[in-house]
Amino acid sequence: MSDEERELQLPIPLDLVPPALRRMCDPAAPVPARTMAARGVVPAKGADLLLILAQLAHDPEASIRQTAHKSLTDMPEAIMASALEGDVHRAVLHYLALEMPPLEGRTIQIATHPAVADGTVLRIAAGATEVVSERIAQNEARLLRCPAIVEALYKNPATRMSTTDRMIELCARNGVRVHGIPGFEAIAESLGTQLIPEPSDEPLPTDAAFATVMEAEDEDAYDDDENLKKKFSSAAAEIAEMTLSEKIRAATVGTAMHRAILVRDSNRMVALAVTESPRLSDAEAVRIAMSKQIGEDVLRGLANRRDVMRLYEMKKALAYNPKTPLSITLAVMNHLRENDLKGLARSRGVPAAVVATAKNLMQRREKK
Repeated sequence: MSDEERELQLPIPLDLVPPALRRMCDPAAPVPARTMAARGVVPAKGADLLLILAQLAHDPEASIRQTAHKSLTDMPEAIMASALEGDVHRAVLHYLALEMPPLEGRTIQIATHPAVADGTVLRIAAGATEVVSERIAQNEARLLRCPAIVEALYKNPATRMSTTDRMIELCARNGVRVHGIPGFEAIAESLGTQLIPEPSDEPLPTDAAFATVMEAEDEDAYDDDENLKKKFSSAAAEIAEMTLSEKIRAATVGTAMHRAILVRDSNRMVALAVTESPRLSDAEAVRIAMSKQIGEDVLRGLANRRDVMRLYEMKKALAYNPKTPLSITLAVMNHLRENDLKGLARSRGVPAAVVATAKNLMQRREKK
């Protein structure tokens, strides 16, 4: 556990609680007294009250935990907002961010609080609304210090496209590489020739255009390679007009339809972004691996994903696809069932080396 993770754990050690507040949240205090404190009936307010309630929300007694949590949940928003203007402990901010209703105004207060930890902002960024994402992205020092926040915002579909471009340009300009963003270097290079807009209160026209293309339904898009262009001709035309940066992000956070189109893009960085998408389903991955229209770079990218390579159908699809790099095919063949291995040994659609290896494997298995 890192030092920051320890700092964010509740309850915080009692000796770190201000002396005037200790008796109100001391686990050794009488249960009736702690119960009253958990209801908020204490001579404390503002940040002090938040600390007492957060501590008691982690009390050894279940009834006290529940009461304190309810007191925080039911606290009027005006009182909560006023309390968050004070010197709130970062562990309390973390707890409020993760456990309380995600009201936009409150979330912004927490995400922009001087004491908030990078780890807390990272958790908020992953599911933040557009407005909250924009506020988080304006803290450039934090983004450069914790590039994982940039990745979380990038992979959050609610974040504006212009904001993700601005963050990538910022990181690249300062020598910070965000490893979790597919094609980071290619995107940064392409942005080097563009004018990066300043933060704005309202989305830019380009943001609205990108959001419109991203509104497609997440339907099963891999049913037929032959009909793909006909089925999604309108969307394909819009996607074709996207910049490299927009295509890679659409491949990363878009729907199955976007991935079905972009995995066939002529730019290998775009196609590879599909294989790195956290939204790629098992069924999609298998269907991509079965397609004879997919390049070997994409097949290699899929083979590098442990989560999809656990699937038997993925191993079979890669083994039967003639475009799969030979080293990958030979590796997955050892996992094929007898009937599938026999089918591969009789196949005329795969390289001769694969057929020969399949026959040898069958002979070895028969001798055992």
